[in-house]
Amino acid sequence: MPKTKKTQVTAVPERRRELLHLAAEVFAAHGYNATTVRRIADEAGMLAGSLYYHFDSKESMLDEILATFLAELWEGYDAVLAAELGPRETIEALVTESFREIDRHRAAVAIYQKESRALAAQPRFHYLTDSQQKFEQAWLGTLERGVTEGAFRADLDVRLTYRFVRDTVWVAASWYRPGGQHSPEEIARQYLSMVLDGIAVRT
Repeated sequence: MPKTKKTQVTAVPERRRELLHLAAEVFAAHGYNATTVRRIADEAGMLAGSLYYHFDSKESMLDEILATFLAELWEGYDAVLAAELGPRETIEALVTESFREIDRHRAAVAIYQKESRALAAQPRFHYLTDSQQKFEQAWLGTLERGVTEGAFRADLDVRLTYRFVRDTVWVAASWYRPGGQHSPEEIARQYLSMVLDGIAVRT
């Protein structure tokens, strides 16, 4: 009897993770507003009422998906920023960490890109705005420091550069699939080579 009880207790968190992963894929593919609880339940092979055993609403599922992704993202970013690396090395580490997060949370990244602007207007999701502001400060601050210290060109438009690098990296969630030909670290290395060194042959 004790063994059976233990299995039931540990199975609930594991089942929650499975359902969140599934819900993230459905939200990413069809959009949050177009996705119903019934659709998620159908994908999970369960009755819609059974889904409410784990979550009180699809909003709660989305909240947990995005909050988990951002918590892990900032755990990695904060470690990079705390390391006090040079500007170029910081950019390299941030890009690499970004691709690792895309690898771990591809669907959540896709949802964030599509839904965050509308969701941020809701009190429950105001943390999306806070995270975006913190994100921008980290990247712009690093680029500005790089210009000041001579690591990057003096004529660099840091805001335009930030937008270019941000969009170039995170749009990868639309095509990246975990377990593909290239690891997140290899993709980051290739992207960084193009961004920092260009693609033309040096003469």
